[in-house]
Amino acid sequence: MTTILVTGASGQLGSEIRERSARYSGYNFVFTDVQELDITNPGSTSAFIAEQAPSWIVNCAAWTTVDRAEDEEEAATLINGRGVENIVSALPGTDCRLIHISTDYVFDGSSPVPWSEDDPPSPVSAYGRSKLAGERAAMGWPHTLIIRTSWLYSSYGSNFVRTILRKAGSEESISVVFDQAGSPTYAADLAAAILDIISGVIQNRHLFVPGIFNYSNEGVCSWYDLATEIVAAAGSDCRVIPVRSSQFPSKVRRPAYSVLDKSKIREHYNLTIPHWRTSLNNCITKINRI
Repeated sequence: MTTILVTGASGQLGSEIRERSARYSGYNFVFTDVQELDITNPGSTSAFIAEQAPSWIVNCAAWTTVDRAEDEEEAATLINGRGVENIVSALPGTDCRLIHISTDYVFDGSSPVPWSEDDPPSPVSAYGRSKLAGERAAMGWPHTLIIRTSWLYSSYGSNFVRTILRKAGSEESISVVFDQAGSPTYAADLAAAILDIISGVIQNRHLFVPGIFNYSNEGVCSWYDLATEIVAAAGSDCRVIPVRSSQFPSKVRRPAYSVLDKSKIREHYNLTIPHWRTSLNNCITKINRI
């Protein structure tokens, strides 16, 4: 039986993969978080991987607190960079395939067109640098597929969608930046894509193609546009006020343009990617059922 190890399984993406895994019979899923597998510990990481002998590892474990990373870059890099090195170091002598999750923050956001996988990374934040270190470590294993994603949200955990829903239910108005554009990613869609890639390779529907791929939902919006859609879907009278990002001083420089070109992953892995509005409504419907 094929064993699929998922690290960081309590996070947004890991939780969505766990939920969706119920649809895949015949596979042995091993879900871990730091309590079961601390990827910053090389010895225990190597021993755990040797014991489980996975055919696939989906690495969702990550430091994701962008603001804190500016003050604690070493700690962020320990998880996002060194932790990936520890996973890769445990793989020689195996045929394991690694799917590693990365981010649009490896780019500086200065492009006027969607970012492709071939664009040179140039992170402008500690978080982005730590994730780029993880990418470089992951590419040390030849059977690695890196998926860069952006603006991730889910019915699980803390994220922009859940925050706006909460504020829309309690505040008369909220101010949201309009000068940062990107493509939101519903973690449930990304989870489905990852599991479709894995099952497709196992069932010989397509070849495993290593390298870097982009994935987010289709379409483009600003944070203001996204917040407006969330408030409307919630049926709230809360007013969304567009403001410049300069009105929210931050030590973190965030990419102004994070739109990702998804043509490569669509073509190689024959994926159908939903529009962000469709996925947003699906997520909010799910949240309302919880």
